[in-house]
Amino acid sequence: MTTPEHIQAPSEQFNFAHHLLTCNQARPNKAAFVDDLGTLTYGELDARVKRMAAGLRALGLRREERVLLLMHDCNDWPVSYLGAMYAGLVPVCVNTLLTADDYAYMLEHARAQAVLVSGALLATLTAAMTRSDHEVGKVVVSRPVAPLHPAEIELEAFLQSATPATKPALTQADDAAFWLYSSGSTGRPKGTVHSHANPYWTVELYGKNILQLQENDVCFSAAKLFFAYGLGNGLTFPMGVGATTILMAERPTPDATFKRWKGEVGGVKPTVFYGAPTGFAGMLASPSLPKKEDISLRLVSSAGEALPAELGQRFKAYAGVDIVDGIGSTEMLHIFLSNLPHKVRYGTTGWPVPGYDIELRGDDGQPVPDGEPGDLYIHGPSSAMMYWGNRVKTRETFQGGWTKSGDKYVRNEDGSYTYSGRTDDMLKVSGIYVSPFEVEATLVQHNAVLEAAVVGKEDVDGLTKTKAYVVLKPGQKTTEDELKAFVKDRLAPYKYPRFIEFVEDLPKTATGKIQRFKLRQQG
Repeated sequence: MTTPEHIQAPSEQFNFAHHLLTCNQARPNKAAFVDDLGTLTYGELDARVKRMAAGLRALGLRREERVLLLMHDCNDWPVSYLGAMYAGLVPVCVNTLLTADDYAYMLEHARAQAVLVSGALLATLTAAMTRSDHEVGKVVVSRPVAPLHPAEIELEAFLQSATPATKPALTQADDAAFWLYSSGSTGRPKGTVHSHANPYWTVELYGKNILQLQENDVCFSAAKLFFAYGLGNGLTFPMGVGATTILMAERPTPDATFKRWKGEVGGVKPTVFYGAPTGFAGMLASPSLPKKEDISLRLVSSAGEALPAELGQRFKAYAGVDIVDGIGSTEMLHIFLSNLPHKVRYGTTGWPVPGYDIELRGDDGQPVPDGEPGDLYIHGPSSAMMYWGNRVKTRETFQGGWTKSGDKYVRNEDGSYTYSGRTDDMLKVSGIYVSPFEVEATLVQHNAVLEAAVVGKEDVDGLTKTKAYVVLKPGQKTTEDELKAFVKDRLAPYKYPRFIEFVEDLPKTATGKIQRFKLRQQG
């Protein structure tokens, strides 16, 4: 692994929250975060983080104990996340779209000693707590919507009752800093443990070195802060350069996104937008799409799933700016393989981010030649420490400094990489591997198709063939035969979908990834 020479490693004693606050001491009056209710300056953020740290320690919480962070994106989220880390505690950042049963599992699994929660999510948390053997001693509620129980305290009152901490906890760069739960498509989510050094490396290697974010940027991410992608986009990257971030509590629908693009929240227009392919498709198909002259985007990023070339080209034709597509993971914390703002090759995920090494391996564990699909392995400084309490999965994923992604990729002649699907999504048709994504990317080039998902389906002979679930654009029509011919004209004939089913929508995770396992279950 070769780290760019100008990037210095963090010191052995290192607290990431303290590091971010220190980076912004010279800009106390500048807007750090803007949400639906107002603006939080860097100076105000500094004071509130230190009050949060002191308040949590005053509850009797000790170093490395976990605090569940179940909160919509708002100005209280970075205060809570950084405050816990400043105190040497470990915030466990969880998806706000889950069920009470999910949170019950996470409370027990993480052994959370306190919860920081949005008022709008308190009822779901309460239900989770009643059905779990939890260890929670205090619930701190951001923006309550109903009177609170004696064991609950309003976040603002909690902060005001605390004297700001005068110094951060003396954590090490390799100490546990926070958890993210992986969004695995099946089974229980995995508690992915990250160190204080890990987000530092993503800021330096990707936020600064690749995206080249600037202090005068205004950042806005459709991906929420509890996602690895969103955490970098909306907190660590902008704070790393002193930029401003727009935070949005509601779902990133096209209309909600456009409202912020046009500067209708907080009076600021984003210059940087982070999205995902599914979101871009929805926005381009929306009748409310703003005029180009009404937005101020200079940089647009995409991750979460591979970006179809046609979608990237359509967006550029609209906005006059390329979508910089990349791939990251919860395990690697952010993007390690990416196109570049000045060098975009649509249809590929780009080139390795300097500081990360990439290998593609076959079933025998040996490197595969260019042009052949292989399992993607990454070696880099932001890799997670482990999955908490899951030694088997830890060993499967983290192998001697290398992290197995679960994705299949092809390396191209120019050193770029093209996505070939998940390891367990690859289809073998007539003895030949077929990439579901390749077929999907071809289907969406048809004028009538909005989205497509391809899975394997057994035919009458028990042989795997491809089946496509297709969502049409509003008002558009086509036929199975027309789509089959369309694919045959553009790909090797064996790759065309033998079965096509038209559906109104596709099952997706909270991050917008298609849940192919649900489609496979449908048959």
